[in-house]
Amino acid sequence: MKRRDFSLAASSLGLLSLAGTGAHAQARAPKAGTDYLVLDKRVPVDAPSGKVEVIEFFSYNCPHCNAFEPQLEAWLKSAPKDVAFRRVPVPFVGNDVEAKQRLYYTLEAMGKVDEFHPKVFNAIHQQRQNVNGDANIIAWATANGLDGAKFKETFTSFGVASKAKRAAQLTDAYRVAGVPALAVAGRWYVDGETAGNLTKALQVTEYLVGEAKKG
Repeated sequence: MKRRDFSLAASSLGLLSLAGTGAHAQARAPKAGTDYLVLDKRVPVDAPSGKVEVIEFFSYNCPHCNAFEPQLEAWLKSAPKDVAFRRVPVPFVGNDVEAKQRLYYTLEAMGKVDEFHPKVFNAIHQQRQNVNGDANIIAWATANGLDGAKFKETFTSFGVASKAKRAAQLTDAYRVAGVPALAVAGRWYVDGETAGNLTKALQVTEYLVGEAKKG
């Protein structure tokens, strides 16, 4: 979803074709300024040497991010081995965004992202549960089997708050206009609008990973 009030409905439609076309099929080389954006200033990356960083900017409140998640996971399973992937929760879309950022980073700190990341999306978008506000988030985590005391301690920690602040800085550095969006190697930005749809956004991302490996 965009920071401004308009929809990525066309991008969502692109998700439907992902399984049929595959993220690897690219008819032509993507064009800078058309299919993806080149950052004016490179953003520092956290990827290990020899790896290409790919970031997904997302929000738990975003229905498009929820819809995109299965396709992204499918792409990651066959993505180039050089990819170092991470997620960054953005400080916009819906309510209680800073707490939702801290929710993600708490799951990351506890080593529970793989198990609980889809559960958060499901609770918000399918089950329509109230996962807003610190108390409700802590209660939800406890009800879903996490150690409530440990979750609360981590969720309210300085370290997690610092990561949320850093996520906001990265969102600005990449000039993220809406989510879901993808960033590659601290150099390029692509989303459903620039690429045409989210299927193509993954294709462009894979192309850019190849470009990054060339140096």
